[in-house]
Amino acid sequence: MVKTVEAIFDGKAFLPTEPITLKPNTRVKVTIETLQSDNDEAASFLQTARSLHLEGPPDWSANLEEYLYGDKASNDNRDLS
Repeated sequence: MVKTVEAIFDGKAFLPTEPITLKPNTRVKVTIETLQSDNDEAASFLQTARSLHLEGPPDWSANLEEYLYGDKASNDNRDLS
């Protein structure tokens, strides 16, 4: 039988967060996967980006295509109709 159960480690033992239907002294195999607690906030994309200390021109977002593709891209994207 395979069953996944969440538990809390109190420093000495793992305490299941739900009832376990096993007889006392039943041998089991335990695999430990730490879970993100509700108190731990995952870093947002902006927090991660800021932590990289990237440098670029102040008008990067306004002129992204020009910086990525050069002046030719703005001419290629003209509406010729």
